[in-house]
Amino acid sequence: MHKIIKIILVVVGLIGAALWFMLPESEMPASEAINNGALNAMFMITWLLLGIAIVSSVVFALKNLFSNPASLKKSLFVVVGFLLVIGIGYVMASGTDVNIQEMADRGVSTNESEIKQIGAGINVFFILTLVAVGAMLWGGVRKMIK
Repeated sequence: MHKIIKIILVVVGLIGAALWFMLPESEMPASEAINNGALNAMFMITWLLLGIAIVSSVVFALKNLFSNPASLKKSLFVVVGFLLVIGIGYVMASGTDVNIQEMADRGVSTNESEIKQIGAGINVFFILTLVAVGAMLWGGVRKMIK
């Protein structure tokens, strides 16, 4: 299996190298270059490889997660904790932080719900930053005590 993957990667690399030499010149206008077949083929290969990488990483992560019950329990606690932080961040957001009329005057159409979601995201970021700093401080203090 390992040899087959290496062969496939070499073939994809050779195809990419051939397509590299078929790319349009830098002097070509962007409106014409965007219709270049080699450029589109390189984008398709990139999306294909990205999709394969995402699917394989998710599959192997889930496989490892479900193979060990202790890690599954720990992961469940982390997910529930993250959802709790998101809930706290949403409750803390007011949705009235920005004047909607001023935003509309500037050409940004928005509503109170969108403002509340953005505020919730900012609150979640600050809460997680505090948790990270607290965890680093706690680890440092524990090391100093021992």
